[in-house]
Amino acid sequence: MFNLAHVTGDNEYPQPENGEIENEWAIHQVVTAANFAAHNPWVSWYTGGLNCQIEHHLFPTICHIHYPRLCKIVEQTCGEFGVPYVSYPTVMEALACHLQFLKDLGQPDSVASVPMAVPVDVVGR
Repeated sequence: MFNLAHVTGDNEYPQPENGEIENEWAIHQVVTAANFAAHNPWVSWYTGGLNCQIEHHLFPTICHIHYPRLCKIVEQTCGEFGVPYVSYPTVMEALACHLQFLKDLGQPDSVASVPMAVPVDVVGR
């Protein structure tokens, strides 16, 4: 689930400058995550709501059964403020995007155009 929600070509991978991330906390949560099959009740049940990864990060104390309704509100609000909101309609579309991203990372001629992941020393903090 982590890979489908965080490792796609549509996610952003901001790099810190002088130890700081440019965006505020909420925007960072939205642009570094993606939802998949957010309105599929079976997938929401099976994943415990982690398919609504954006809402999971924004509202960690709200029960996941409310995430599908929150998705609509958050997506609309992101649209109003010009914040990219990534949501794949199905698990297969998210998986296809993830696999394409991995394939792109393996191409030496496209490495410069693919956003770099956060350095290991930043992740370990």
